[in-house]
Amino acid sequence: ADDTMADTKVVKKSMSSRLIFFLILGCFVGVGAVVAAVVVPRYLQDGSDDSYLSRAKVLLSEVPLVDGHNDFPSFLEYTVDDVFEDINLANDLRPVLGNDSQTDIPRLREGKVGAQFWVSYIPCTSQYKDAVRRSLAQADVIYRMVRKYPDVFEFATSSDEILDAFSRGKIASLIGLESGHGIGSSMATLRMFYELRVRYVTLTHNCDTPWATASTNTTGQEGLTEFGKKVVLEMNRLGMLVDLSHVSHLTMRDALDVTLSPVIFSHSSAYAICPIPRNVPDDILDRMKTNGGIVMVNFYPGFINCTADWTDVTLEEVADHIDYIRDRAGEDHVGIGSDYDGIGGTHPRGLEDVSSFPRLFAELLRRGWSDEQLKKLAGNNFLRVFRKVEEVRDKLQSERRPSEDHISESDVGNKPCRTTNT
Repeated sequence: ADDTMADTKVVKKSMSSRLIFFLILGCFVGVGAVVAAVVVPRYLQDGSDDSYLSRAKVLLSEVPLVDGHNDFPSFLEYTVDDVFEDINLANDLRPVLGNDSQTDIPRLREGKVGAQFWVSYIPCTSQYKDAVRRSLAQADVIYRMVRKYPDVFEFATSSDEILDAFSRGKIASLIGLESGHGIGSSMATLRMFYELRVRYVTLTHNCDTPWATASTNTTGQEGLTEFGKKVVLEMNRLGMLVDLSHVSHLTMRDALDVTLSPVIFSHSSAYAICPIPRNVPDDILDRMKTNGGIVMVNFYPGFINCTADWTDVTLEEVADHIDYIRDRAGEDHVGIGSDYDGIGGTHPRGLEDVSSFPRLFAELLRRGWSDEQLKKLAGNNFLRVFRKVEEVRDKLQSERRPSEDHISESDVGNKPCRTTNT
């Protein structure tokens, strides 16, 4: 009996020791779980910025980032009078051209730019004077730049050529004409610019042309004249993108009523967030779904934030415009149109120059954008638009001859500077 009682005591003591061990182990496991629940997410969050940025750079290596608007050619005109043979774009240009400089080859590479619309910009003061000549001079700057650095830049005039250049590690280089007064109200001049590789024309800048009203127009008069509508249709026939940045809201609506191809806004933002005439209103965003066009978001602080403190605009506010246009028009109808080197050296914090694009994409990843959505934003949306424009071109050219319409004398401004309406 004594032996049995002793064995029972030993068993009870052993069970008690095991119970204490498991209780202590449970406490450690519980504390560990709590630590893991608190510390691990914080650790992941702390590393997420680098993770998002790395992921953004990978995405931008898989699809060409198409920037719809860069004013580097006119920046060269203003800073060095287009004399840049001794300037090496392969170096950081800020020591040479000043801190307002936002574009050079190292920064383009860092920014993962895959295709760039270089803009032939001519100011409104040239209208009725030497706008056509100045447009050609700006195109000449683009030609010289692309040909001087053939290992970096390659001309592209089609959606396929953009992809071909990107596959070879080159920056596909396209030309946009800003603005419509650069064609001198002439269909023949429009066609010649197409032959010179110009692939979009912005219908106006900050001034009306004789056939289209600009965003600065406060008269409420018509947007496109009859000749202006014919210009849009001839652009459709050519396969030239119709760019509605800078035009009045009436001109936007008129162009959408007449065009047979998708349109682009090469550098505009959302009116609902920053209600200025330069931005795109909701009714136009709604029509992007049926037209198939694209709004390429501008980085100029004054178009992003309309309040008194717009000089302190941030990258996140640019992302807000992108989010809004995606939500309103659809994820297939938003792109990037930075306006670098045309925004007077200003920039949102975090988007200082062309090297900054991956940061914007990292922010959108942080907001929950999928890889596929970001590829659309980067370039696939623009490529889709361009392919459709080419498809419409091929159809129209099988049906129509070049337009022989001339602007009427009553529509032409400043007649002493014209000897013919052709």
